[in-house]
Order: sequence, then C-alpha cells, then structure tokens
Amino acid sequence: MGVEIERKFLLASDAWRAQVSRSQRLVQGYLVSAAAVTSGAARSSVRVRIGGEQAWLNIKSSNLGAARDEYEYEVPLADAEAMLSRLCDGVVEKIRHYVAHANHEFEIDEFFGANDGLVVAELELDAVDEAYERPLWLGAEITHLPRYYNLNLIAHPYSAWTAAEREGLD
Repeated sequence: MGVEIERKFLLASDAWRAQVSRSQRLVQGYLVSAAAVTSGAARSSVRVRIGGEQAWLNIKSSNLGAARDEYEYEVPLADAEAMLSRLCDGVVEKIRHYVAHANHEFEIDEFFGANDGLVVAELELDAVDEAYERPLWLGAEITHLPRYYNLNLIAHPYSAWTAAEREGLD
C-alpha cells in the first residue's frame, strides 16, 4: 500500500518563479465525483491525469489531511483521453512547476480555465512530522481545506469563490 504525505500552501510572492527547474502541463479529471467523496458514498477519489505523452490513473483515500492512501498506475494515453472526455464531469488544467529548496522539492501548481489565478504549492514528505525549511515565498498552509483539493475545483472552481475563500479565511 502506498501512502502520500503531502502539505499544501498558498504562495506569499512570485519569488519562486526564479527557482523553477522544470515545468509540465497537466490535465486531469475524476471518475468519482466530489459529491460522492464528500457525502461518504465513495471512500476514494479516482483521478485520470495526462502529462505530455504519459497518463496515469490515481486512487487516493478520501480522508482529509496530510497523510492519505495513494495508488498510481500508468495507463495508455488513448485510454486516458477517452476517460477524460467520456467519463469525467470536467477537467482541471494546470502547469506544475518544480522548485528545489533546502533538500526538498516543491510542486507549484498554476491553474487555468475556471481556476485561473489559483496558485498552490505542494510538498511531499516522508513523515507527517518531517521538518522542512520554509522558503520566504511560501504562504499559509491549506492542507486541511478541502476546497483546494483538485477534485473539488471541478465542482466549485476558483472563479466562483468568495473573497474570503480566496484569502483562505473561510
């Protein structure tokens, strides 16, 4: 069984852009709706993701927090394209930027489409309590706020958020 330990953050500035080592455009959709996960009818999210000429199916436990069960499998690109167009309620589009900082790599997602303007940093760790150095450009932690989960950005995109939601206050 795989476990992903991931923390999510807002960004305090654009200073991270000067440290980007590589970037990749990603398109993803979900085979299980946010409503099913939120209501408890589904115990996991099931994501289809395309990045370049590769595609993956990802299954992640629906619990909130930094540590979640996760399984990921490569799938044929044509299958992923078919699943996205036929089986998903919508897609999330973003560019993922990779930024190394003090022995860790931050993944900074810059969203487009209905989520244009949202930028979120993610940090994968080996343990929930693992220490890491916070770069000056890293803002408030949002790991426990479900509205920032990609699954929820399809049903409730950033463009529909209130000012309080956008500031992380709600």
